[in-house]
Amino acid sequence: MSKEQKEMPPPLLLSAIICDRVIMDSVTRTPSIIGIVHTISAPKYPARHYRLTFFCELTNGHGKTQITVRLVDVQRQDKTMFEQTVEREFRDVNQVAGLTFGIEGIVFPHPGEYRFQIYAGTNLLGERRIICREIKLPSGGANSESKNG
Repeated sequence: MSKEQKEMPPPLLLSAIICDRVIMDSVTRTPSIIGIVHTISAPKYPARHYRLTFFCELTNGHGKTQITVRLVDVQRQDKTMFEQTVEREFRDVNQVAGLTFGIEGIVFPHPGEYRFQIYAGTNLLGERRIICREIKLPSGGANSESKNG
């Protein structure tokens, strides 16, 4: 491999957040994280979650980089449930790149642990865990509702 083809180090993962949505200010390009999610509670499984968003920040990137986010089922040997790849160009190693990945109508087949994994090329930069749990709904009428927590 020549010096020009030398592989650059992967970017550094600064943050990884699972939330309901991210709102980007149109003027400042500042993200606002809405509804941070650590746990999904449902009365039965499989359970459909209407929307999840994975937001991450990367720095120390070098040039064009393929960034992939996967949602995997830990109990099923890291079976991939969602995967999306984007190309991001880092013009400066000090640049902080915020990336948002939206997932609509994802179905979690069972309670347990799932993980969002973020890769730069084939390099795993980090993971963020999300737990699904089965809950009993209170038997008490119209004010009963499940909560994410």
